[in-house]
Amino acid sequence: MQRKAYVPGVAALLAALLAGCTGGAQGGATADDSNPGQPGVATEAAEPGKYRTLPEPCGAVGHKTLDTLLPGIEEITDEEQREKAYAGEPTLAYDTDRKVGCRWKVESAEATDHLFVDFERVVSYDGAVSDDSEAEQLFAKQVEAADLPEPVVTGSGSPASDSPSGSPSSSAGEPGGSGEPAAGAGGTPSSSASAPSSSPSSSSSSSAGASPAEVQPRLLDDLGDEAFVDDALSSSGSTAKRRTVTVAFRTSNVMVTIEYAEQSATLGVVPDSEEMQDMARKLASQLAGSLSG
Repeated sequence: MQRKAYVPGVAALLAALLAGCTGGAQGGATADDSNPGQPGVATEAAEPGKYRTLPEPCGAVGHKTLDTLLPGIEEITDEEQREKAYAGEPTLAYDTDRKVGCRWKVESAEATDHLFVDFERVVSYDGAVSDDSEAEQLFAKQVEAADLPEPVVTGSGSPASDSPSGSPSSSAGEPGGSGEPAAGAGGTPSSSASAPSSSPSSSSSSSAGASPAEVQPRLLDDLGDEAFVDDALSSSGSTAKRRTVTVAFRTSNVMVTIEYAEQSATLGVVPDSEEMQDMARKLASQLAGSLSG
């Protein structure tokens, strides 16, 4: 009999506990400050970036632009090989909505030219950080890795301007820190008088009026939200010089990098810094204008 009396008592106790829990939950619902419907409590999500997709990289550079950057491409007589050169080679991409790229390489009697274009769309995985802010931080690291020289200060006390952008230019010396003077800028001729060349980047005339500051690695203020140009001259196992010009820029949450390199086939001929930078910057402006949200 005691056993039978114990069971109903337990049931009554459980019922009372359940009733208390239910009442507490209902009471807590009205006093819970984290209720989504209450003003001033919910955290506003960071704004997404402007760009949701990326362009097809190998189709982003037109034939006329490739003719200028890669002059040997028009010398290819075999039509199939020429079309293959125009088509470029896409880089390996696991997510074409996030990062894509394309490479071109063309040899001619005067030089071997390389072009690489890379697009990266930045997405923040932190709800409190916008895509633009995340891209800005990543681009700052890219600028830091480029290790740009300090800008030259003119006699008036202001940084020397980069024509036509007006952005600060950096100290004299070889672009990219190689220790060699830039072609036409540091007093070293960019090509020998007896070496004819149809490649515009091997000419010495275009840099004749350029000061060292005007062809130094530097920040640019006329491209995207922020940008820079880098310039490095090196020799690869011989006295033939290879110049690599890099133009990188960010617009909203997309970062674009262009690497344009040329190695002369003639000893003593130095690829021209000013003209290569000019062509790379023009391509960068075209790519900036072709991005669609």
